[in-house]
Amino acid sequence: MALSFDFEYTVKAPFRMQPGLRRLAADTPQLTPVAAGSRHLREKVAVLQRWPTEALLSAPGTDPTPALAALADHAAQAHPSAWQTLPDGRWHAPVLGCTVAPDGTLQADPGAWAEPARALAALPAPLRRSALLALAFAEDLALVDGRDGSLAWLAVCLPSHWAPRDKIGRRFAEAHAPVADADIVRQAGAHLMKLVCGPDAWERFVWTITDSPWLHGHPDRAPHAWPRDLDPGRPGDAWFRTEHQCFIPLPALQQAVFTIGVQVRPLAEAVDTPARAQALHDTLASMSPAVLAYRALDGVREPLLRWLAARATP
Repeated sequence: MALSFDFEYTVKAPFRMQPGLRRLAADTPQLTPVAAGSRHLREKVAVLQRWPTEALLSAPGTDPTPALAALADHAAQAHPSAWQTLPDGRWHAPVLGCTVAPDGTLQADPGAWAEPARALAALPAPLRRSALLALAFAEDLALVDGRDGSLAWLAVCLPSHWAPRDKIGRRFAEAHAPVADADIVRQAGAHLMKLVCGPDAWERFVWTITDSPWLHGHPDRAPHAWPRDLDPGRPGDAWFRTEHQCFIPLPALQQAVFTIGVQVRPLAEAVDTPARAQALHDTLASMSPAVLAYRALDGVREPLLRWLAARATP
């Protein structure tokens, strides 16, 4: 299982918060099937077992059923070995060994890994279809409504230090209100939402440096705790967290499915050439105090810059 991140396209100085949308070719995969026992699957299962109602959310008065049906059909066409929509309306995820009917009835294949089925069985029946989609693919999922720019539905188990409950039902500008130096992004929000809900597919990339190796970065459960004697090259001290975000257009519904593919790697592994070290150094050095504080990097920028400068020297 491999998630994409375009380092050279994304990590540039001076750092600017901007949409950074790039049009995708029509046949580009936007979902990544999980592998049995993979890190993404294990962490998602754990979240759905412990905090399902904080990960699976629908805005009041919203019926995501038509969009989820369109997403399921898209998944079946793009990844038939990972997702199947059966003639009677049931959804089947072969890697999970689980099938969920339209009414939420769950069927587990004999010999399938027990944990996904156990997590699904513990959920209220109306949440199981969303949960099956969430577990079958590495990406977190959100439904964007192009008519008002709101987030209508979320299946987010691996947030990057934001709480899904604070975003559901909110319009783009409201959801991005806490983001530092993001005025350009907020002002373009209405246009962006109409764009991604049109006929074309789009992608963007984001990144940060973090103290945590976990994919699940909910702020209530993953507070920042940088070591006092930070050594960015020491295993476990600094991690490069990235997101590959895509928009699967559903133009007939004036909606789009927003996919968030999270990866976390040791910083020393991600910055594997002098050129990348220099690019990350220059980008980090150009961040404003507000952005550094928002990303919890204000107290560790100097040791990070020193380490990157040394690594950038051939």
